[in-house]
Amino acid sequence: MNLFVSLHNALLRWGREVLAAWVAWWQVLLIGAQIVVLALSPSSYDDPEERHGLMLHLYRATVPLLTWFLVLSALVSLVLIRIVVATALSYGLSQFALEVLVRTLILELIPLYAALFVAVRYTMPESQRMRRLLSDEFKRGVKRPSQQLLRQDMLPRALAGVFSVMLLAALSCVLALLLTYLNVYGFSPWALEDYNRSVGSVFSPAVSLIFVLKTVFFSLAVAFVPMAASAKADARGGYSRRSDITEFARLLSVILMLEVISLVGNYY
Repeated sequence: MNLFVSLHNALLRWGREVLAAWVAWWQVLLIGAQIVVLALSPSSYDDPEERHGLMLHLYRATVPLLTWFLVLSALVSLVLIRIVVATALSYGLSQFALEVLVRTLILELIPLYAALFVAVRYTMPESQRMRRLLSDEFKRGVKRPSQQLLRQDMLPRALAGVFSVMLLAALSCVLALLLTYLNVYGFSPWALEDYNRSVGSVFSPAVSLIFVLKTVFFSLAVAFVPMAASAKADARGGYSRRSDITEFARLLSVILMLEVISLVGNYY
């Protein structure tokens, strides 16, 4: 009898966990769709105060992050470039070093750590800040309409997160390509034609499309997943603080799923 009771309780707990996870992911999809619709609507940018708030969040999501991210990206790129070039030379495979660098560094690593960097430095702190705002409003008995919350608080932060990931990834790719050329060919300008041909051979139409789509979906995940979690009320209807580790694990699972899908599209 005790065995059946324990099994019944375990199944109930598992069912509640599955239902809670489904509700959480549905919340992410619903809020993400609403933000996309608002972002594509010209009326969302009619109010000068809302435009000023959007520009402020775009600045906060990019300018303070730009210097440190580019420094980190340059260091990581230099280390990987030296490792790949030295390994290729030691095995007599130097003709394949450039393609390996472009495929690993540009196509795979840069969008990944650009998304994680923006998530850690901007979108997750902003989601916690917005949750504290909602918690204070709940304690004061203030209940704002959902459309007002979306337009004034969630839309600017989400667009800023998307813009930041796209900008940092683009600048980091340019920097990595420049460092790759300097490490492989030095400061000679005579290898530009061969370099452009080698890089262009990697970026076929299918690979380029997958690269762009992956970066876009990374930016959407970084923007939407933390924002949706911050707007979800707890069991008591309030907005108590949520674990940063839990939210980061949820975001990381989405990013890794997108990365696996892109790898399947590129190499299978």
